Amino acid sequence: MSVAAAALTATLVAPFLTASPASAAVTLPPAHAGFDYQIGGAYTPPAGVSVVSRDREAAPAAGLYNICYVNAFQVQPDELGDWDADLLLRDSAGDVIIDEEWNEAILDVGTAAKRERIAAKVNGWIDGCAAKGFQAVEPDNYDSYTRSQDKFGSSAAMAYIELLSAHAHAKGLAIAQKNTSDLAEYRSSTGLDFVVAEECGRYDECGDYTEYFGDNVIDVEYGAKGLTAACEGWKDKLSIVRRDLDVSPIGSSGYLRQTC
Repeated sequence: MSVAAAALTATLVAPFLTASPASAAVTLPPAHAGFDYQIGGAYTPPAGVSVVSRDREAAPAAGLYNICYVNAFQVQPDELGDWDADLLLRDSAGDVIIDEEWNEAILDVGTAAKRERIAAKVNGWIDGCAAKGFQAVEPDNYDSYTRSQDKFGSSAAMAYIELLSAHAHAKGLAIAQKNTSDLAEYRSSTGLDFVVAEECGRYDECGDYTEYFGDNVIDVEYGAKGLTAACEGWKDKLSIVRRDLDVSPIGSSGYLRQTC
C-alpha cells in the first residue's frame, strides 16, 4: 500500500477504532502446526494434522483444534433466498452486486443498522459453531469492500467484523482475520486473533501478517510456486498447506494436499 493510500485508510477507519472486548479467555490454534483446509468437505485428517478448518455445517474433528468457516460478507448461491432483499448490496441500477469469481452476492454492511441485522444472522451461525465444539471461527470475504463498487469501504468492513469478534469472544471462540493484509495493522481494534491467509507465499504477503500477528498465521496455497515460496520463507514459523482450489474432500478426483 502506498503512503497516500495508507493515510487515506487511516482516515476512513478512525471513527471505528474503539476498544474491543478482551479475548484472553479464547485459545488460539497452535502456531507452526500441521493444518488441513477442509471447507469443501470433511474427511479424516491426514497424519500429523492438529488443526482443521471445516464448514459451519460440518462436525469438528475429534481431538483436534477446529476452526469453523462461515461466509460472513457474501452469500453462497444456494442461500440467496435466506436473506432480506435490502441486505444485498446493489449497484446504481438496483441490481445485486456479485462477486463474479464465486458467483456470490455481496452483503451490504454500509450502514450501522444493516451491519447489526447481518451480524445477528451470522452470529447465529457462530453460536452453532460454539455448540458443536469448534474452538475458533473463520469469517470469509473480509475483503469484499474491494468488490463493492465503492458502495462501502474498509471502515464499514471493520465495524462489522468488530461485531462478529465481540460475539465470538463472548462464546469462547477465537476469530481469524481472513486475508485482507492491508487491514492487519488494525487487529487490536477489530478484535481478530489470528490469520487464515490464502496464498501469502504466492503474493509475498506472509510478512504483512506476521508483523502484526506474529506466528499466529495459517497459510493456504493453491499452486506449486506459492507453496515453494511459502516454504522457503516461512516453513519453520507458520502453518502451511497446499490444497486444490475447490478444497475437495479426499477420494474425489480433484483432491490435492501438500505441505513443506
